[in-house]
Amino acid sequence: MNIFEQQRQRDLKIEKAMKGVKHIIAVGSGKGGVGKSTVAVNLALSLAKKGYAVGLADSDIYGPSIPTLFNIKNEEVMGREIDGVSYIIPFEKFGIKLMSVGFFVDTTKALMWRGPMASNTLIQLLSETLWGELDFLILDMPPGTGDVPLTVFQSLPLDGIVVLTSPQELVSMIVGKAVNMAREMNIPILGLVENYSYIECGNCKEHISVFGKSHIDEISKKYGIPVLAKLPIDPAIAEAIDGGNVEDLQGKWLDGAADAICKQLVVESEKKSEHVKIAVTTTDEGNVHEHFGHCENFTIYELEGDNLLNREVI
Repeated sequence: MNIFEQQRQRDLKIEKAMKGVKHIIAVGSGKGGVGKSTVAVNLALSLAKKGYAVGLADSDIYGPSIPTLFNIKNEEVMGREIDGVSYIIPFEKFGIKLMSVGFFVDTTKALMWRGPMASNTLIQLLSETLWGELDFLILDMPPGTGDVPLTVFQSLPLDGIVVLTSPQELVSMIVGKAVNMAREMNIPILGLVENYSYIECGNCKEHISVFGKSHIDEISKKYGIPVLAKLPIDPAIAEAIDGGNVEDLQGKWLDGAADAICKQLVVESEKKSEHVKIAVTTTDEGNVHEHFGHCENFTIYELEGDNLLNREVI
């Protein structure tokens, strides 16, 4: 099998695996350590609380976090065969379907894989998981703009990406790389989230900028991207995350972001499902006529979204 046939088979497998997934959203940044996993988990929980069917995929092959965040230890991964094809059944916790390479490897040991092996493993993991019917699949992306993020952008039908930053100016500069990469790959940017934005004084409730002045609004204006949320430094978040007790996250930090994302994607879905008629100039043989003024026939195509409802020659 040549490389082009391998690519075609991979694309078909991904298409089949994602058939029941309405929207795929990546959470990423240009660097590590800014809290992508924390935001991905919070976003998944916010969407699940709103009644949506949600999946969360750990796309960080080298530093998988989902098993720790959801306190899943030494669980046996189950499989199922459908029409002769083997699938992996995702874990489900708090109403969220979960998948991570951390369910298959020892997360205490360094995973010393080159880029192509890591990329292929991730695509295999995502395409062999039995996701079923989901409203949203959230991808917790690896840091940077290397092989694995590039593979995800090229292989999956992403509806958009949430770009994460923190107040430091250096991080803000790196975010620009992630924004430019997404735009070059034609991935819609749903919005920006700033983590570690401030800490709230327990007495006077004043917001204190621990890491200096925020640059998120400047970035938003520069790139024309909305700010979805500014997350505080809150010990409750750290305790819940570090202890694997994400169910204890009672804050509404990303509820507004979830609402904004839903609104964006619902509007886009409505655009795609518009009922339209398209007139195409055609010859007597049914081919496209190259001259509008000289043609004698129009073929009228009636469509709703991607579905052809009717075809009529006038």
